[in-house]
Amino acid sequence: MDGFSASIVGLKNNYMRDFSPKGYVSEVVPRQHSTRFNIEQAILDKLNLFGKVNPIYLNQTDIVVDGVLCSAYEGDINNYWLSSKKHDTCYQPFYPTWMLSAYALAYYSKRLGFKELVDVGSGDGRLAYCSTLVGLKAFSIEIDCSLSLLQHDISSLTGVGFEIYNTDATRFEYESLDLSCPIFFISGLPECGDILARDVVAKEINSRNKKGRVGFNFMGTHAVREYMADNTQWGWGSIIKNFNLEILGCATLPTLWTNDQELDTAYVFAQMYQDSPAAGISPTLN
Repeated sequence: MDGFSASIVGLKNNYMRDFSPKGYVSEVVPRQHSTRFNIEQAILDKLNLFGKVNPIYLNQTDIVVDGVLCSAYEGDINNYWLSSKKHDTCYQPFYPTWMLSAYALAYYSKRLGFKELVDVGSGDGRLAYCSTLVGLKAFSIEIDCSLSLLQHDISSLTGVGFEIYNTDATRFEYESLDLSCPIFFISGLPECGDILARDVVAKEINSRNKKGRVGFNFMGTHAVREYMADNTQWGWGSIIKNFNLEILGCATLPTLWTNDQELDTAYVFAQMYQDSPAAGISPTLN
């Protein structure tokens, strides 16, 4: 984990310790540029605007966390969570990552040299939103109609545009997006998202008929549990091995379900080359 991820995790831990937020959805976003969070002020303003216009957040409060002026956002996702669960091929009900985490993931994807980001199971669209802010072409794939409509509303209210597809990710034809150097984010922890991951990875590998890089990001876990099907490579070892993927790095970042936990979510970056690797050294997060 690099310094940026560590700073976000530290902010989360101090927020949970000092403020004990009561909202089911609770997170903070810095208000002002600082050396600790070296994010441009214009981008910080857009990150906070996402929180202000998103109806899952019912309360916004200005607070100081460990010397950093922030806005705290608290709310409830129950209606959207229930709506997302009704689909047979929904392998991960709607649980949002932190907005700062979404920004970090988009930033890392850009730093790793990817040109497009495809968020498979995109929820309220925060990762696609952040990807647009860092200069990636962003695609959002979401099966639930209410969440897709929420994304359209947020995009309209903020002026941050990205392509939104209300469709089943297991049936979507990704070659229609005309991608050059994409990274696919798979929504779902190992025990519930492996079917979706295998489908998307296989479909993308089989459909691409030209040379080039393709990246994948998997939501993993640092917890080793006795009855997990795979306890290697953050829970994704078998998929990484079976598809001959190269690991680029792992970013540990807060998510809704880790607010009250010591271990945060492991986001595993991997890639493969179509036909033959490009010249040069592969970039990494290290």
